[in-house]
Amino acid sequence: MDETKKKILVVDDEESIHLVYKEELNEEGYEVISALSGEEGLKLFQEENPDLVILDINMPGMDGIEVLRQMKQMKPNIPVIISSAYPEYKQDLASWASDDYIVKSFNLDELKNSIKRHLNKTMAN
Repeated sequence: MDETKKKILVVDDEESIHLVYKEELNEEGYEVISALSGEEGLKLFQEENPDLVILDINMPGMDGIEVLRQMKQMKPNIPVIISSAYPEYKQDLASWASDDYIVKSFNLDELKNSIKRHLNKTMAN
């Protein structure tokens, strides 16, 4: 990426996910910021103005569906990719408001492809 680094906000309550995503996405040339809760994720979403969000659903306190709803109200054009260990959430109508839905895996190819696709779409608009 020639221009400024794209900023990705990862909102997930599992620290191991942050470590893996941060390492992999930094290698791809992205700046990664992390939040361990929905509340912290919303705060960083407003303060940091990320280009894309990777969001877990199943978190203590404010769950990812509520975070997604609030993010889309604030900034509807920022792509939000739900990354969940539970494929059954994909059938949940509330998760359809997200721009993509990826089942968590330590093979991040699907996630990386989704990130590129959504960032390219937003750059074209």
